[in-house]
Amino acid sequence: MKVVLLAGGFGTRISEESQFKPKPMIEIGGKPILWHIMKEYAYYGFTEFIICAGYRQQYIKEWFANYFLHNSDITFDYTEKKNEITIHENHCESWKVTVVDTGLNTMTGGRIKRIQKYIGNEPFFMTYGDGVCDVDIQKLLEFHKKHGKIASLTSVFLKQEKGVLNIGGNNAVKAFREKEISDRASINAGYMVLNSEIFDYIENDSTVFERESLVKLAEEGELMSYRHKGFWQCMDNKREMEMLEELLALGKAPWKKW
Repeated sequence: MKVVLLAGGFGTRISEESQFKPKPMIEIGGKPILWHIMKEYAYYGFTEFIICAGYRQQYIKEWFANYFLHNSDITFDYTEKKNEITIHENHCESWKVTVVDTGLNTMTGGRIKRIQKYIGNEPFFMTYGDGVCDVDIQKLLEFHKKHGKIASLTSVFLKQEKGVLNIGGNNAVKAFREKEISDRASINAGYMVLNSEIFDYIENDSTVFERESLVKLAEEGELMSYRHKGFWQCMDNKREMEMLEELLALGKAPWKKW
């Protein structure tokens, strides 16, 4: 099965880094977060990737074009006008990576629609290029196959970080208490499995996948939630980037299984 990664957004909430590169190419632990996500899937045996690029898409293409070179031991021999290159050893993953320019201002649904020709009639994985998770990809796939619906998404509980207010009609605070486990909200963490029928739910470049396609699927009973109780973290700002960096530095990154 192929893995589709959305990596075309502007990443304005982490503009300190994304003004120079796409947000999925911002590094944690010396490698782009996109690479970390790909390593997660590869751990479970899924090594064919389609990257939906947009903003600074050339950066992604150039990074992968040089990936083999940068991860190999190479001799450049210019003596006696040879101009020879010898590759002694490489430490590259056995991946197949297709980078597609899906447009600068294309919405999420439109980006998925644009890579339809690379998918065909097969089911595929799809996730966002800015968050890591320790979900069991094989169990997610088994869940999807079992229920037989068009789409599955991984849901996680987002912990409340603030105190909870009970506000009356006159704007008076009736009660205040600290957050509790029951206050957590279930959110879409990505890490989806989609059947090829999903393309029928995407009209054009302006389709927002989350607001239109997923909503319609839910209304028709074709969207299922795989509940994940483990680790998930997106990287929307510098604080979250530094937190992921720290987990890696301490050897406590839950998503790092390789």
